[in-house]
Amino acid sequence: MMYMKKKYLRNFYYLFWIFIFGCFVGWVVEGVFSFLKYGVFINHSAVVLGPFNMAYGISACLLSALLFKYKDESYLKIFFIGFIGGTILEYIMSWGMELVLGFTAWDYSSQFLNINGRVCLTYSLFWGFLAIFWIKFFYPYMISFIQKFDYSRGKKVMIFLLAFLVFDILLTLNAIDRARELERGIPPKNSYDAFLDRTFNQRYLKNMYNNNWGGK
Repeated sequence: MMYMKKKYLRNFYYLFWIFIFGCFVGWVVEGVFSFLKYGVFINHSAVVLGPFNMAYGISACLLSALLFKYKDESYLKIFFIGFIGGTILEYIMSWGMELVLGFTAWDYSSQFLNINGRVCLTYSLFWGFLAIFWIKFFYPYMISFIQKFDYSRGKKVMIFLLAFLVFDILLTLNAIDRARELERGIPPKNSYDAFLDRTFNQRYLKNMYNNNWGGK
């Protein structure tokens, strides 16, 4: 029983750091792409504090879990697993984001062969190619890098980051609620509301969520 507990804890430890790497790398990639395309920096984080694009973090964990056993299989097989798994994940994330927050950060309604604007053929193909790159090239080096961490210190940092992310998520939800209130003309009720109005306001959120944050 103790062995199983340690095994699952270590598995969670690896998944957590894969999640963090995915969040950060996704944030960097989206930021560079936006800068090259629009000439301005867009903060593609999912939360108001820190470079955490959680869609990429979740995707990194899913691709790792789906493809770990197939890392030595053919590129074609990995492509189709990524194509199907990534498409399903993207649809669920879009639906979940709209359900919880009332908006989505992307809309593919104008794209060829899209499903409810949540997924489309172009990005499904992207998921397939990403799966190949991830499991064949990036994943082995990332795991090797994580293994070089001191496990005891790594757990302490993990616990700190988990607590910080919980706080960050709650702060983000409060900021979204307050921004919607402000758009309806509701003045700040206290100093905390005033702080949100000055810092994580509509302009800040629209930059984060690609102008689709749906403050209404």
